[in-house]
Amino acid sequence: MSREIVDSYCQSLPGAEWASEADGAIPSWKVGDKMFACIGHLGEAVSVKTPDVETAALLIEMGRAERAKYFHRSWVRVDWNTTDPDELRDRLLTSYRIVRSSLSKKAQAAMDPCP
Repeated sequence: MSREIVDSYCQSLPGAEWASEADGAIPSWKVGDKMFACIGHLGEAVSVKTPDVETAALLIEMGRAERAKYFHRSWVRVDWNTTDPDELRDRLLTSYRIVRSSLSKKAQAAMDPCP
């Protein structure tokens, strides 16, 4: 999987918006101004939110992800060059759903239904 595929998938999610370095932001995908996917500067991985610290620890222990530096412990870094595309899409969608569910009901209602 490549950066282009990650971007294409994230762009397809309702309400998802790209935040670029040109705008002074961390290169990331956001929903409702809250980040759900952060692109690494090395161009080989994406950091995503997991449901909880325990899930993140399990993914790291299983070798499915790495600790996402500078993020809360519930975030993990997933290498898109070595991760199965379906698993990576699932990680992106899970992160998106977690962040979207934290938005106000009004903000969620203004978006198309969550996949």
